[in-house]
Amino acid sequence: MLDFTADIADDRASSRTAEPARDDRVLLDAYSNAVIDVTERVGPAVVRVETGPKVRSARERGGLGSGIVISPDGLVLTNSHVVGSSKEIRLRDTEGFVTDAHVLGVDPDTDLALLRADGARDLPYASLGNSKSLRRGQLVVAIGNPLGFESTVTAGVVSALGRSIRSVSGRTIEDVIQTDAALNPGNSGGPLVSSNAEVIGINTAIINGAQGICFAVASNTAQFVLSEIIRHGYVRRAYIGVAGQTAPIPRRHAVVAGVDNTMGALLAQIEPDSPAAKAGLLPGDVVIRLDGAEINGVDDLIRALDRDRIDRRLAMDVLRLGRLRAIDIHPIERKPAKQ
Repeated sequence: MLDFTADIADDRASSRTAEPARDDRVLLDAYSNAVIDVTERVGPAVVRVETGPKVRSARERGGLGSGIVISPDGLVLTNSHVVGSSKEIRLRDTEGFVTDAHVLGVDPDTDLALLRADGARDLPYASLGNSKSLRRGQLVVAIGNPLGFESTVTAGVVSALGRSIRSVSGRTIEDVIQTDAALNPGNSGGPLVSSNAEVIGINTAIINGAQGICFAVASNTAQFVLSEIIRHGYVRRAYIGVAGQTAPIPRRHAVVAGVDNTMGALLAQIEPDSPAAKAGLLPGDVVIRLDGAEINGVDDLIRALDRDRIDRRLAMDVLRLGRLRAIDIHPIERKPAKQ
């Protein structure tokens, strides 16, 4: 009588070792298919943004970045630092078609700009998603033109949410997405896309010398900027005319004033004839509260000066020489950035 016990055991063992390999292939195929699907759906809507004169002299240099078409009639989102102050802008799609474009509005405070392609209709476009629905670890795909290499695709995950970075204007960009999808110069202005093929961010910044730390302005911020530019030509924000910095509040001053703040916005400069000057603010004042919102630094003060506080009389609490003072201030609308 033949004994098949050993053979059966060997077959079972080989089956167990083969099973993980098959599972790995299935998972790898699912990941690849997700990236391929996003690329095929969104890729045609990504354009190369070229700035500067078409014919350049040795002294003239143009800029290069990426953009994403968000409507069939040619609305394109990109970075404001890609556009700069250029008056000549061209868009090149994945098929090599080139069209001129003009700036509808820029917002250096969020590093976003809105362009319109001249004479273009029925363009491939992508939809803006809801960045509030993102989760850490979620798959994301970046598409752009890094270092001049057109239509480059990289993939990664959402590394962190709710980051803050400094814009070129000095204002803090809030609710920024951190990703490890590889980005390089030229990716700026291109889309960060979810596995649902929705644009959930506009790639904006890279930390030189870091590995896998890149940032994108959240799509909800982009949607707000987009609507403001379409409605007003710029993003409306409040202005009081001060320059300052974040500074600690001495414990004895906080105790005497009866406040809980450990930090505040120290005013270093008051612009003449500004709302701050008219309200009686002085250099050296430390702002600790505005319109009911606690101010723990200059970023909090900047964040509080949004469009909802334009042309309203607001209550402001400041520490002056260690004593609490209540001041009424009337912010006005800040002048739009020059294009």
